[in-house]
Amino acid sequence: MEKENLPKLFQGQGGNLIMGQAMDLLDGVLDYKELMMGYACAIKEINTKFEVLDTEFEVRYKRNPISSIQTRLKSQTSILEKMARMGIPPTRENIEQNLNDIAGIRVICSYIDDIYLLAEALTRQDDIKLIRKKDYISNPKPNGYRSLHLIVSIPIFFAESVKEVKAEVQIRTIAMDFWASLEHQIKYKKNVEHAEKVIARLKECAEEIAHVDETMQEIRIEMDGIREETTDVEALYEKLKKIDINLMP
Repeated sequence: MEKENLPKLFQGQGGNLIMGQAMDLLDGVLDYKELMMGYACAIKEINTKFEVLDTEFEVRYKRNPISSIQTRLKSQTSILEKMARMGIPPTRENIEQNLNDIAGIRVICSYIDDIYLLAEALTRQDDIKLIRKKDYISNPKPNGYRSLHLIVSIPIFFAESVKEVKAEVQIRTIAMDFWASLEHQIKYKKNVEHAEKVIARLKECAEEIAHVDETMQEIRIEMDGIREETTDVEALYEKLKKIDINLMP
């Protein structure tokens, strides 16, 4: 672009300074966008892996272990707040090294055993590296929170490079997710009277929900163990129904 065509703001010695500052700002914005692009791609990759596992179960066993999948990319505000609490400057290098939950995937299952089945199937894959595992189902948090948390990394293949990107995977049952959603809403209400009683009641609810989860799993296992007598025609019909499963969204 010819110098005379530039806006007056960018002309002269002062304009050179402003131009330099603008370029630095744009470089920072583009660097941040590139960083977040990697995390967004990691979410897509892991989401696809779970969808594949769910489809496999539908074809092989005529049931879907996954009720729903939720994904979340941490906002810039949340990133800056977390880095400030950690007392670490929010540089790209510091963000990549110290934050594991920018990319978030939450998988909601019907039964407790499906949680561990899916976690094992995911971490067994060659391109998934398990960094950390926290089992809040076997060892619930003091408030009653239950879920299985995995920190994993996955390679993202760009046009000219390959980058390992970290993501947090949470796997829980429908009942666990229901409790966590309500607890989250209640937790952020200010000036709650009798807070200790509320906390105690929430924990009681968590224990009741855990009992329901265990009971539902026991019922499913009992039902799976019942073998119905079928004729050859009925057996053939069941196999044909498996073939009819729609494999495309």
